[in-house]
Amino acid sequence: MLATVMHTAFFLLLGASVARFLLRHPGSPNTPWIIALSAALALLYVLGPALGPALGATPTLRRLTWLGLVVTAWVVLVVLAPSFAWCAVPLFYTALRTLPPRAAIVLVALLTVFVVAAQLKLSHGFDPNLLLAPPAIAALATAVFVHMERQAQAQRALIDDLIRTRRELAATERREGTLAERQRLSMEIHDTLAQHLSSQQMLLQAADRVWDGDPATARAHVRTATGIAARGLAEARRLVHDLAPPELAGGAGLADALRALDAGPDIDVRFHLEGTPAPLPDRVQSALLRVAQGALANVREHAHARNAALTLSFLGDQVVLDIADDGHGFTEPRTPGSDDRGHGLPAMRARVGQLGGTLTIESTAGEGTVLSAAIPLEHHP
Repeated sequence: MLATVMHTAFFLLLGASVARFLLRHPGSPNTPWIIALSAALALLYVLGPALGPALGATPTLRRLTWLGLVVTAWVVLVVLAPSFAWCAVPLFYTALRTLPPRAAIVLVALLTVFVVAAQLKLSHGFDPNLLLAPPAIAALATAVFVHMERQAQAQRALIDDLIRTRRELAATERREGTLAERQRLSMEIHDTLAQHLSSQQMLLQAADRVWDGDPATARAHVRTATGIAARGLAEARRLVHDLAPPELAGGAGLADALRALDAGPDIDVRFHLEGTPAPLPDRVQSALLRVAQGALANVREHAHARNAALTLSFLGDQVVLDIADDGHGFTEPRTPGSDDRGHGLPAMRARVGQLGGTLTIESTAGEGTVLSAAIPLEHHP
């Protein structure tokens, strides 16, 4: 705002000085020089912003040269026509913005001397106001500018401190959240899995002691231990399901995680992204990543493929992940591998189905396989 006011004032004062000279000195031999120097000064002043930032930056040689040319043109104009002296007020501001504080104050003082000399030359007698007013105006303008600049620096420092504090607070909250989650998991593991394993150990030890003397009791202990193991396995799966995949940790997106997947050294995996990416809930990202990992595991172990392609498509109301390979294919959907590993087709279908989605498979023997997982987004804000 202040820069706009000063620039406007400069051109108004320059125009008024030219008009005054032409009205007061019609037909003067200096008129062509006055008009040419005024146009040059205006042009130089306009070129100032094109040289880059001035305030708060170390003045470059180009900017110092520009300021020297501006001041020189103004001094010559003042010598030829003292009425141009009042154009110095915006030049005070330009000097203060361009030079270091001490150098700027020296230049302002020199400009003020020229203003006083020009005003005394125009007057018909000694006038104290002409001697005291310019230094007073220069001092006031300098004090106001320095005060405003100090306030601006203080505000910038405060904003930087606030931004840094907010980042540190966010980092602290993330660390506290991580520690709290670790503590929660350790407590859950202690209260569930550890207790189950301890109970199984005691039951199996008891069964071993009575195995020969009381087979019925031993088998009962084994059956009880089996039941506890099943509950422990279910609890372990629940804990694993609640954890986000490490590939998505640290704010990594689904596209980046899919792009980083591979199916082994003998299979070329390519990734494609279609549509306009939209933020996805963590559960959706985790499910699609696990589906991709399971599908690529099947490609590696059973398809005998050389190429595989992952395509993530954002279709507005749903997100679709396609995994295609050029392997042997099959005539009927099957579940290679063990479901415990989470790579089986039923496990993928269940994972997608929990989110309201569907899993479809298209495969023909000898022509490869295309697995497609589609999840609607309206139910996952």
